Amino acid sequence: MQVDAVVLDIDGVLVDVADSYRRAIVESVDRVCGKTIDHEAIQSFKNAGGFNNDWELTYAAALFVVARREGLRMDVGAFTDRIAAGGGGLEAAKRVVADLPNVAQARVRDQWDTDRLHAVFQALYLGEELYRELEGSDPPVTTTGYIHDEPTLVEPATLADLTDRFDVGVLTGRPAAEAEIALDRVGLDVPDRHRFTMDDWEEGKPHPRALVELAEGFDAERVAFAGDTLDDVRTARNADREDDARVYYAIGVLTGGLTGEDGTRAFTEAGADAVLEDVNGLVTLLE
Repeated sequence: MQVDAVVLDIDGVLVDVADSYRRAIVESVDRVCGKTIDHEAIQSFKNAGGFNNDWELTYAAALFVVARREGLRMDVGAFTDRIAAGGGGLEAAKRVVADLPNVAQARVRDQWDTDRLHAVFQALYLGEELYRELEGSDPPVTTTGYIHDEPTLVEPATLADLTDRFDVGVLTGRPAAEAEIALDRVGLDVPDRHRFTMDDWEEGKPHPRALVELAEGFDAERVAFAGDTLDDVRTARNADREDDARVYYAIGVLTGGLTGEDGTRAFTEAGADAVLEDVNGLVTLLE
């Protein structure tokens, strides 16, 4: 697996977001809807595809909770299976809820407040000070911010080796400002032209455009993309199909929601070329 460039996801690869983004999903739905999902259910949504944006995953989880209250008779596994069968993402979740009678659908819409969910999520994740700075208003709830509870997963020596041997880019579903905070925390200096964030493209993973454009910018012939979700693997596979001029390798990393033998199996079935216990094994793999 000889490559010219390495592209890294942030969440679950460079930093651990179990007690930040994923905690914010659970607690936002609970605060707004009065009931929530558990952490395992979050992974079910991620595996269904189309939820690179954690705000949209929060909206979909809240939609499930409210729809269940109004008579939707399926558990979260069945709900996310239907989402996957429908192409993934929030729009597919809406189509599942459309199975409810019209009156029940109307009650769901009345309770499903995505603006409130977004505001609460950001307040919990960012904390009071950063919320005012980045959102430009007072937070609806006051916390110190879960963003401060993100242990680093990558060792400085790994980043030094990667940046010394390869062109390195970043492809993440984070907003640009939050991506910058995480990259500063781990000590990875990536110029803007070598990163794609939520603010830079509308399609999101697993659409291949961002990965292909990064590869073109590096003028690379072979690119490895390391991520912690099935959509990361699908992104590399889609890029490989779309871009005849290059080879793309998908590397699954078991430090996000997918772990152990089950995680390895899921990555492999999705088309991963290799699966690592953590991103610190990447240099050895590429050698």
